[in-house]
Amino acid sequence: MDTAALTDVGERLDAFVDQVFSSLKRKDQRATAGVYTRGLMLDGRRKSMQPMAQRLGVDHQRLQQF
Repeated sequence: MDTAALTDVGERLDAFVDQVFSSLKRKDQRATAGVYTRGLMLDGRRKSMQPMAQRLGVDHQRLQQF
């Protein structure tokens, strides 16, 4: 899935992430869960933290700490 397609499903993805990760106590963990989920859905062979972070334009440590 490319970034344009991910943008198209953004609201539904947010609702899904809210439902699945609602048990996380900390707000920052819930927010990072959404970033992590988007990283998994984007095109790319490697789904490890550093390649996903590059595709998302975020610091890979943010994903690792999730």
